[in-house]
Amino acid sequence: MSGPTLVIELAEPVPPAALRELRALMVALSSRFEEKRPGFFDVNVPAERLGFEDGREEDSRRPFLVYLMGPGVGDADLFEAEHEDEPEVEAVLGFRPTHAVNVSACCNRGIDHAATALLTAAVMDVIGGVAKAELLDGQASSVVGLEGVLGITDGGRPNVLGAAEFLRAWGGQPGFRLVK
Repeated sequence: MSGPTLVIELAEPVPPAALRELRALMVALSSRFEEKRPGFFDVNVPAERLGFEDGREEDSRRPFLVYLMGPGVGDADLFEAEHEDEPEVEAVLGFRPTHAVNVSACCNRGIDHAATALLTAAVMDVIGGVAKAELLDGQASSVVGLEGVLGITDGGRPNVLGAAEFLRAWGGQPGFRLVK
């Protein structure tokens, strides 16, 4: 990936009905849609479908990979490696994640960061979960008071954990950037 990634932590596997709703969301938002396996989507999402103008006249499609990870759905080894030792995250969440959804932009312009936040929020509206985002140095103070923040971990690189409304608020701030 050459752009930012957000993770949606889940307390349980995604039920089949929610997975169908996620697929329908990806189809509705996408100008190009490919499902590589159930729950793994390679899509182009026009910025306008996420609620904002790109500012470029030609090609406002943003390429993303949106994929479910965990036991029984794919990328289980990657899921285990990424969640191996996160006691602070578990303490804030109040649960140990069993599955996750990664939303990864395939580009790294400013709009890709904002689009990643908005697409992740849209996915959370369908499947639930809690967004986990690494913070850049000095970013913690800019997210503390935002609506939907559940907590910030401070082990190693800090992470903010929050609801979909948090991502929408944070992504709308001037100069918003995610960790790549």
